[in-house]
Formats: sequence, structure tokens, C-alpha cells
Amino acid sequence: MNTEPSSSAPGLPIGRSALLDGVCPELDRRPAVAVITGEAGAGKSRFVQELLRRTTSPDAVTLVARCQEADTPLPFAPLVEALNRFRSGPLPADLPPVTGALHALLPDLAHRLPPAPPPLRDPRAEHHRVLRALIAYTAALGKAVLVVEDLQWADASTCAFLRTVVADPPPRLGLVLTARSHTAPHTDAEGSDGLPFPLRTPTHVTVIERHLAPLSAAETGELAAGLLGVQAVPEEFADRLHRWTGGLPYVVEEVMRGWPGSTACPDGVVGEPPLPASVRRVVVERLRGLPPAARQVVAAAAVLGEPAPVELLRSVAGLGEPETRRALAAALREGVLHGSLRDGGYAFPYGLARRAAYEAVAEPERPVLHLRAARALARHTSPYPLAGMAGHYRCAGRPVQAARCLEAAADRAAGHGDAGTAAAHYLDALRDGPSPEARDRIALKLARVAPNARPGPQVPAALRQVLGRHSLGPGPSGEIRLLLGLLLRNQSGSGLEALEEIARAVPDLLVVSTGQAARALAITAIPSLKGWPVGEHRRLLAEAERLLPGVEEEDLRSAVLANRATALALMGDPAAWEAVADLPDTLTGEEAARVYANLAGAANSLGHPRRARAFQARAWQAVRTNHAPYLEAFVETTDVVAAFTGGRWEGLLGRAERAETQYQDVPDFHAEALLVCGLLRLHTKGQTDVARRLLERAVRTTALDTGVVLTAAAAAVARVHLAAGRPSQAVQAVEEALRHVRRTGAWVWATALVPPAVEALIRDGRPGEAHRLGAELAAGIADRDAPAARAALLTCRALLTATDAPKTGQAPSDALYASAADAWTRLDRPYEAAYVKEVRGLHLLASGVPGGRTVLHEAIAAYQDIDAVWDVLRCQRELREHGQTTVRRPGALGYGDHLSPRERAVAHLASLGLSNREIARELVLSHRTVEHHVARALRKLGVSSRTEIGSHLGM
Repeated sequence: MNTEPSSSAPGLPIGRSALLDGVCPELDRRPAVAVITGEAGAGKSRFVQELLRRTTSPDAVTLVARCQEADTPLPFAPLVEALNRFRSGPLPADLPPVTGALHALLPDLAHRLPPAPPPLRDPRAEHHRVLRALIAYTAALGKAVLVVEDLQWADASTCAFLRTVVADPPPRLGLVLTARSHTAPHTDAEGSDGLPFPLRTPTHVTVIERHLAPLSAAETGELAAGLLGVQAVPEEFADRLHRWTGGLPYVVEEVMRGWPGSTACPDGVVGEPPLPASVRRVVVERLRGLPPAARQVVAAAAVLGEPAPVELLRSVAGLGEPETRRALAAALREGVLHGSLRDGGYAFPYGLARRAAYEAVAEPERPVLHLRAARALARHTSPYPLAGMAGHYRCAGRPVQAARCLEAAADRAAGHGDAGTAAAHYLDALRDGPSPEARDRIALKLARVAPNARPGPQVPAALRQVLGRHSLGPGPSGEIRLLLGLLLRNQSGSGLEALEEIARAVPDLLVVSTGQAARALAITAIPSLKGWPVGEHRRLLAEAERLLPGVEEEDLRSAVLANRATALALMGDPAAWEAVADLPDTLTGEEAARVYANLAGAANSLGHPRRARAFQARAWQAVRTNHAPYLEAFVETTDVVAAFTGGRWEGLLGRAERAETQYQDVPDFHAEALLVCGLLRLHTKGQTDVARRLLERAVRTTALDTGVVLTAAAAAVARVHLAAGRPSQAVQAVEEALRHVRRTGAWVWATALVPPAVEALIRDGRPGEAHRLGAELAAGIADRDAPAARAALLTCRALLTATDAPKTGQAPSDALYASAADAWTRLDRPYEAAYVKEVRGLHLLASGVPGGRTVLHEAIAAYQDIDAVWDVLRCQRELREHGQTTVRRPGALGYGDHLSPRERAVAHLASLGLSNREIARELVLSHRTVEHHVARALRKLGVSSRTEIGSHLGM
């Protein structure tokens, strides 16, 4: 049976063009013999089809014979089939008399052959005469190509014919042979790699030998994209597909054809694809051809899954060493198993072949083999592959041993600082149903590593289940509850629930450990906008400080001091920096990463940029020495937020978008990444709708929020409404965030929020409320160390001068504006400094005082320095509304205020509704270049959206 059917997909598979280009001219140098080898499914038939299409002339004869696997093959069967298919073609008029011997073999062509010669008495002589007749017939065809496929199944007579032709081929013949082989062919030994006879040709014969290797991962992805009708598939998917299929084109096509919903790219696929029936048949047919011992070795390899050495295969198969080696050699000859050069073991050529072989193992035999595998791995490998052994014990029906191995694997990972792997193994161990004593022990270990592991929602559920059994003593129960609360607070989005869980842990912890209780209280003392009022957090901190003298354990004392410093810093307490100075030098890497990332975020929010940078540097230093995914995400998102605050926007959008993708399982980090993405989409791209969607997602996502997401998102949405002349909606946009600030009293976090809120109230005709809001801010930060909030208060007071009803022509007080701008500049906040210039310029223009135009241009220049395109356009529009002519920086190539030809072309396509990527393809530009051209066109035309471009281009 043929196991490599032609695919219905047209054209040559990916990755074969260069090979084909080399073979075509060689085949034209007659006589020629081409040998094409490759694994089943490598695309040999497709390759030959394309080879014939490129090289066969209209007047040439082409015969295609295909050998079939059969128990008792008929002599010359593939040749007879090929010649019978050719019976309608022209035959030479002067066939040699010996071809008359083909009457019995080719009855359908009898009327076109010379007379049949008298029969010979010797069967061997008769067979030889038929052989000579076939060779003479082939030579008489003249310019011809004879293809014989699947030579590994050729019968003895066909082999004799081909051996004779190869030894002395007709002068105008091109002979193409294909054979299955998983390695490149050799020509110096009988029966080598799929060829049933030695390839010995005269020196004048052109010999072409090519091996079709499997496709690379990139080529596999390219083939999959073509089959799906998409431009590309994700690199991760291409890699997985390559592992599943081994890069064999036929297997790739079968997998993609059978995949549910494969009309679109299967992005984000986690599990393996369905096993195509055709692929299963190929593997099972090969297994049937193996001797029993070889099938045992293949079953052992299927159960092991990973490349395995001979000794391991022998132990699992239950064979002696000599028998194992003979069996392995048979499996290698058939291509069922391959040798792995990387690790010296033996395994299946691709993942789906292993699956098919595993499914072929009788179900009652699988537990026995898995148990052998677990024990053999313990005997023959070092260090023990504990997780792999656990999987085998589980499949063998030994859950207690599986849980024991998983616990040991998790202990090992935790000892190496790999919290993510440790948490995954502990969780799996709990699922395997360990004994009650082991369950409680594993749950405590899981709770200890989970806060640094980004483990997902399964871990809190597992810990709650253990707590619900009430089998734990006060110490373990309190610690697990405390750590569960930490997990909920930091990673699950359950803010208040987390605080309440930690508070419930305190009574249990006080029974067994003053240090643990103090730690829990210090954790609950850390404030948040969605948490309790700041006063309650202060009370809890005082309770922790009261217990601190009784904490003897150095690690717990360090944890309490770290949380105390964090809480004080987030509250803007002047004592925070003394608390930082009190931190011990013995902080572990994970503790250091956590506390310094917290302090960096607090210092950045409060307005201490130098301290923030110093803390951030220490956090990076600590996290690079520990593989803790949660802490890595923490430090990265803190850095992204600080980069935005500091106006370091170049390349920041890409970084924020990567963080948004990577940290979706940690709500607060995901929310901060979404926030920065939204802010940059607004300010650097002017994409107000996209920005608002991102900001709304950030607000919905954040769990507790230490003063960043809710306030900054609300402020940005308010600015969008203000720019569009909707002050009442701007007021509504800030109300929810203000409610959180007022409820908690966390006015030190209102830096971004209050200035646009005051502006919105003023422009909405509510000056009294604007003054009261400014007064609330002043009172809320009176005794706080919060330079950024004080700069915001100066900004509010400057804005409120507009409500003093100055007489026309009278200059407003510039002192407040200057003080606010200087304050923001000292704090490395270029955006806020530019905003103060903007509102000052508008105040001057509205008052009719000279200088407003100049100040507004200063704001435009400041916005341009940080690529705040949307804000530049807003200022230019404001100038025009006040009857002022805008002066812009010169454009490229000296076009100044006018569009360059390239900018005009880009603007034209943008006005037609094309996306930046479509424009890039149309004009053969990079996506980044198109973004710059669109931004410059918007700025030069003085419009804020692409839909307005057409009218300004005269379209």
C-alpha cells in the first residue's frame, strides 16, 4: 500500500525550490539516473511531479510506475501498470522482435507488438527473455522519462530490470527512482537506505542523488500559512507544528486539513492537534512490519516519550541487551525510530508518530510499561527526572508515588529559585490526592512559593480547599491564610477580599508566632485606592510596630520592616525615608526586589525621581539574581510607568504592549501596562477611541491600585472631553476616581487627577466646586512628603486665577504658573510642565494680554520634545481659535508648513480609510515610517483625525 499519497494542495511544497533548480538541468543530460529519497511524507511524489512538469517536452514519452507493498508481488507489476497506461500513445514502428515476448505480459498492447516468439522450456530463460524485451521496448521509446516510485517495495523482477537499465541505460532515457529513507542514500553497499540494489552506473551516465530532508520550523510555518490562506502564522505555533509533524509536508497538510476551525490561523493553541487517521495508518503499518521484539522497544519509546538510551529502552521493554539492540536496529531501518544526535538517545521522528505508536499499545499493557518507566528512570538517570517519573507513576495508577515525586521536584525547583516551576509541581501534587499529612505539608509549601510565581487562579482554589478541611493547626492555617491573602491581593484582582483574608489570619498567627502576626498586620497596612481608608491602614501599621520588638526571627523582622517602609512611602509619610534607612542589609533577593520595586513606584508617584531611579536600579539588581516571574513583572511594569511619567516615551509603546501581553494573569501589572498603552495611544498617536478603550480596560482590571491607574486613566479621559469641548462630561469622567480618593483620604495619589478635574469644573461653570476641590487637595497633603501633589496644587491654584474675573487687558498673575512649571521641571515631569505652559498661554490669550501666543508656542515645543502629537495639535487648534497663525517646525527637505510629496501620498491614502499597514504595503514603506508621515501630515494640516484630512487636501 502506498503511504505517501499525493496531496491535493497545488504546486511545489515550501523549501524545495533550490533543490529542484539543481536537479532539472542535470536530468536533461541523458542518459541520466536520478534517485530521490526521503521519509514517508517528505513530498517525494510532489517533487517528482514538479520535476516532470519542468523537464518533460511535449514530444517526450513519460512512464510513471509505482511499486506497491504486497505479500506476493507479481513480477514486473509496476512496469506492466505503467506500460498499460501508455497504450494509447504512439509506439515506434520498428520495435525489436524480442519485444514480442511481452504478449502475455501486455495483452492490451498485443496487436501493436511484433509476433510472439515460441515459448522456451526453461522458466529462467523465459524470464530473462521478458526482461530483455522490456529493456528493448524502453530503449525503443527514444527520448523518454521512466519514473519508478517507492522502490523499497519493488519486486525482484522489477529490481532486476532496473539494475540492468542502470548498468547500461538507453542513450536518451531519464530514469527517476524514489525510495523511502530517513537518511541520505549511500551507493557503495547492497540494499542501502531503501535501494534494493547497488547504484552502479557507467561513467558517461549522469547520476543525481537528492535527499528530501524535513522542512525547518520556519518552512513549516510558511507551509501552514499557505494552507490556511494567511500571510503568516505565529512563530510559536510554527515551532509547535514542527515538533508535532517533524516538518514532513504530507503530515503538515493532513494536520491542518483535520484541525477544527482551521480556516483561520490557530493562534494561541495550547494542546496538540487531532491525530489524522492517515498519519495513524502510516505508523501502524510500519509497526506491523516489525518483529515482536522491535514492537516492544517501540512501545517502550512511546511510553517514555523523550529520547531514551538503549539501557532505558531495554529496562522498559523487558528484554535482554542483545535482543534490544537487534530490535532497535529493525525499528531504525523502518524509520519508526530515529537516533538523536543531540543526546544520544532514540525517539520518534515527530510528536504525532509517538502518539500513534502509544495508542497502538494495548491499554492493559500501558500501566505496566509506565511503572517500569518510572523505576527505570530512577535507576538509569541522574539527577532524577522527578516530574517525568511522577507522570509515569500517575499513568501506572500510583498517585501516592506521583505526589511524592512532584513534591520532591517542586522542592528542588524552589531551592533553585524557580518559583513558577515549584508552584506548578506543588499544585499537581495536590491534584494527585496525597495523604492528609502530605496534603497539608504541600499546601503550605505551595502557599510560600506562589506569591512569586504568577500561578493563576487554580492555586487560590486549591489553598481554600485545604483550609476548608480544617485539618491544619493554627500555625500552618494562619500562614496559608496570610499567603493566600497576599496572592489574592497581588495577583487575582480580589482586593478587599485579600485584605480581609489576611486580617482573618492574624488571630491564628498570634497563637504561634508574633513575627508572622506582625508581618500580616504590616501587609494590611499597605494602602490602596480600592482598600480601606488610610486611617485604618495607619492603625494596622501601628499594631505591627507594637509587635515588632517581640519579633526575634530575622527573616520575619526584615519582612515587617520592608512592609512598614512601603506603607509609609505610599502614604507620603515623611518618616518613610528613615524607615528605608532602617531596612536590614540581609534582605533576600526576592524581598529586596519586592520592597525596592514598591519604593520605586511610591517615590515616582510622590515626586522623588532620583530616589525612584535608585530604588528601581536596586530592584532590577535583585530580580536578575532570582527567577521569580511575578517579581520580574512587578519591576518591569514599575519601570514602564516611571518611563511614561518622566517623559521617556521613545520606544515605550512597544515595551508597554509587550508587558500588556505578557502579564495578563496579574491584574495590577496588566492594568498598569494597559494604562501606559492607552496614555501613549492618546498623546503620541491621537487615537482617542483606542486610548479610551484601553484606559477603561485598565480601570476594570486593576485590583487595589496604589494610586496610579484609576487617577491617571480618569485624568486622561477628562482631557479628551475637554479637548472636544465637553466639560460636563469631563467632570463625570473624574467623579469615580475622586470618590475613591475622598473615601480613602489618599490625596497624595491625586497628582494626575485634580488639575484636569479643576479645569473641567471651571469650564463647566462650577468655580465654587473647583475651589473646594483645590482646598481638599491642600488639606489632604498638608503634612505629607509629596512634591508631585504640591506641584499639582500649584497648578490648580494657577488654574483658579481664571475664576478671579480679571478685567480685559489686565495681566493675570504669572507667579503661580511659573512656580508650577518650575516645580514640574524639577520633578522631571515634562508633560505636566508643558501643560502648565499651555493653560498659561490660553489664560493670556483669553485675557487679551500680549505674550499668550509666545507662551503657547513654548508649550507646543515642549510637547514636541516628548512626541506628544495629540497635545501639539490641540495647542495649534487653540491658537487658530484665538485668531493666531501657527508656526511649525520645518518639515523634511525644507517643505516647511507644506506637505512633502511623500507626506501628501500617505495623507491621501489615510483619508481613504487605509490603515498604516495597508499604506506601508501600498507605498513599499516601513510601518514606522508611515506612522511618522501620518503624524506630520496631521500636524501640518492642523487636524486631529484622519477623517479630516480629505477636506484639507482639496479632496
